[in-house]
Amino acid sequence: MTQHTPKDLGYYFPAEFAPHTATWLSWPHKEASWPGKIHTIYPSYSKFIKELAKGEKVNINVADGSMKAFATGHLQNEGVDLGNVEFFFHPTNDAWCRDHGPSFLVNPAADIKKVIVDWGYNAWGNKYPPYDLDDVIPTLIGKHFHIPVYNPGIVMEGGSVEFNGKGTVMTSTACLLNPNRNPHLNKAQIEKYLCNYYGMEQVLWVDEGIVGDDTDGHIDDTVRFVNEDTVITVIEEDKQDANYALLQQNLRQLKEMRLINGKQLNIVELPMPEELVYEDQRLPCSYANFYIANKSVIVPTFRSGRDERALRIIQDCFPGREVVGIDSTDIIWGLGSFHCLSQQEPLV
Repeated sequence: MTQHTPKDLGYYFPAEFAPHTATWLSWPHKEASWPGKIHTIYPSYSKFIKELAKGEKVNINVADGSMKAFATGHLQNEGVDLGNVEFFFHPTNDAWCRDHGPSFLVNPAADIKKVIVDWGYNAWGNKYPPYDLDDVIPTLIGKHFHIPVYNPGIVMEGGSVEFNGKGTVMTSTACLLNPNRNPHLNKAQIEKYLCNYYGMEQVLWVDEGIVGDDTDGHIDDTVRFVNEDTVITVIEEDKQDANYALLQQNLRQLKEMRLINGKQLNIVELPMPEELVYEDQRLPCSYANFYIANKSVIVPTFRSGRDERALRIIQDCFPGREVVGIDSTDIIWGLGSFHCLSQQEPLV
């Protein structure tokens, strides 16, 4: 008997700008992800949760009661509405819930309206073992809520895919065709998995990620859908910068793309922040790593002269939501920001 895929059964992954039931997070605790600095990230991380909790539930994976108490203390310090926060005893290796968290697919017409896809997770090509706890998080969440869980059996990270809610997924060749993910699969085979297990009709590819991104080029640092036919893409204005040519290549590709209905993309250009280097390492700072919550769009800022302009550009793209900038200068030392740390659960 052939196994039906989520797409066969009418399920699809909604756009992030569609309404959420909740946002999922995994409380940061791995000192090696923020060497010498993890204590500095909690105020900004708690501010992020405070904003989320204004418009939706926040579900947080923690290891045990002591981590829950530690987290609660930080959230209370920031005045978070704890009535909208729930903790789950799901131990993790690390905090990057976008990549290890559940992919929720919906079918409003089905008896079971929501399912989870549990992709394989290998910490971005086995860069940061161990990752065994992170790899099972989606299945634990499925068991808790008695939601069916699908296991495609290949590696896929939430930060490597971007959705318009109308059958299109965008990704990067730098990441998904990297031999450290699924070396046995070619581009056409990967596209088939994306379509079958995210419920998509079309896969669009850009080539590049940004310098300093240890995920090998996640799309959530470069190109984001703000509605079904509009993307924000980051560009580097300094021609001497290492990101300039990479991002111009992406821009050229975006201009050539056509959606399923034949339409060109509306493209909004977003500046990159100035280069940020810490301990001789260029950090992957990008305003595109924003998170679209029910009431707001939460944008990482970097104490850069370009912060205000970036926030204005993003605000123009989201007339129905308040754009909130939160300092991510310490968080980005972990090589990711608010979008990398979160995964939405759609309302259905």
